[in-house]
Amino acid sequence: MNKQEIINYFLEKGVLISPDFFNEFDEKFNSLDFHKILTKKSLSTPLVLNKELCNFVYSGGFLDFNWNDFDRSKVLSEKEINFSSYSVFEQIMFKNFKEEENKGGEILLQQIKQEPEKISVDTKEESKVEILFSYKDNNKKREVNDFVKFFRNRYETIKKILCSRQELKDSVSIARLKRKNEREAVTIIGVVLDKAITKNENIKLVLEDTTDTFNVLITKNREDLYNLAKDLVLDEVIGISGVMGNNILFCNGIYLPDIPITNELKKCPDEVYAVFISDVHFGIKNFLHDDFMNFVNWLNGKHGTEQQKDIANKVKYLFVTGDVVEGVGIYPGQEEDLEIKDIYEQYELATKYLKLIPQNIKIIICGGNHDAMRIAEPQPIFDREIAKGFYEMPNVILVSNPAMVNIHSKEGFPGFNILMYHGFSFPYYGDNVPSIREKGGIFRCDMIMKFLLQRRHLAPSHGSNLYIPDITQDPLVIEKVPDIFVSGHIHQSIVSNYRNVSLINSSCWVVQSEDNAKRGIVPNPAKIPILNLKTREVRIMNFLGDNAKVLVSERAGLK
Repeated sequence: MNKQEIINYFLEKGVLISPDFFNEFDEKFNSLDFHKILTKKSLSTPLVLNKELCNFVYSGGFLDFNWNDFDRSKVLSEKEINFSSYSVFEQIMFKNFKEEENKGGEILLQQIKQEPEKISVDTKEESKVEILFSYKDNNKKREVNDFVKFFRNRYETIKKILCSRQELKDSVSIARLKRKNEREAVTIIGVVLDKAITKNENIKLVLEDTTDTFNVLITKNREDLYNLAKDLVLDEVIGISGVMGNNILFCNGIYLPDIPITNELKKCPDEVYAVFISDVHFGIKNFLHDDFMNFVNWLNGKHGTEQQKDIANKVKYLFVTGDVVEGVGIYPGQEEDLEIKDIYEQYELATKYLKLIPQNIKIIICGGNHDAMRIAEPQPIFDREIAKGFYEMPNVILVSNPAMVNIHSKEGFPGFNILMYHGFSFPYYGDNVPSIREKGGIFRCDMIMKFLLQRRHLAPSHGSNLYIPDITQDPLVIEKVPDIFVSGHIHQSIVSNYRNVSLINSSCWVVQSEDNAKRGIVPNPAKIPILNLKTREVRIMNFLGDNAKVLVSERAGLK
């Protein structure tokens, strides 16, 4: 049997495979025979099969204890936190007890079986997470007028941000422009209703506010303004300064809501790390199991160099930004790509993997367009029935998409505000904003994120995403400036900074599928951004193994 056949067999049994497990078998290895021997020698089945357990199965012994506690005790031993519990497991497993010591070992083993919660990590620094915003849906029938209220609320919210700018403090309503004289200087704030290129290659905008509409002209001889105007998209809210003409406003300045130049670069006093992943796609055939297990083992201090293991010991936060599972019925022909065709089983598998992560690490998860929820944004939190395993994990925090959370606040330090958004709108702006399109489109996710921060909205154009109109607010407005903006969807690992906001697009854990290829998405998998909250420096750690590199290259057409 080959590796993939072995992995698939044990996945059906609810068992995960550690990469080092494959060191202990040859080509004649038979999963069925191995599983029969394992179930004969243990009354319960381990969650993860590794090298040590493989040796145990062939050693001729019999063992009955809590396998989750065994995994946890091994991690604590390797981190030099607690040696005694793992020592008991190890000695029993390999029959190293002296006859007179058996009784004491059995007593300690019983205590471990009965009170596994007492095996815990001394975190030293508490991992604190506060949800600042997570959307709660109001299940009401939507009407046409709801869209009007929705856009009006968006306009008023962003207008308030624009009015804080010195240049726009004296802005007037569009209706009052008709009473202005020619050559009189004015400023207005409005929504871009229309945009066109004139026969003289100037740009004409139609701006709208709650009172009226008006034409604005940006001439091509003002190169700075002209280039900025080329990137304007429909429905975004902007400020304009200019000089009145005959039923037209000649533009002298374009103002975006933007992030203040004075935005503070926060740094916490202690060395703590946050890790960012997305687009795991549990349930798909081309999931990179070995590489993800290397990532899990690293978080447990069992993979990487000594320096990397030291960083892993200081990881307190893991952000999973959408597409946790592959989903069902997402695109035509998807069933051919699925290893697991049941959505409930996909989330059960996701839970099994996430349970391998140390419990002292807070895992913050939002949904994506592949997850089992509506595709319209804002997407709610995960369903309690479909993803019930998530709700049973004490270190998992579920939020909507988008969401804003604060982490690591303490006395004298306000913590970091982290904006999570899966990124469904990103391809639209990669294709439709000239400056982004010319420099790589969706492959320049950092430019897309900067563009959206400048607009203070995650999907300013009506056609860039599917959305549910909320009559009380627009949940996609970036009203509060984040310290960190994290996303996914593009399957790339990209890190940048804009006005002291860290921009992080998380990597994926799959090779390119046919659907990815059709949509122009070229995955750069298993490249994980790791943020030092003390220095605000980001490192990219590569978990992609040699076998996966070959698969990625073949699927990307590089060979």
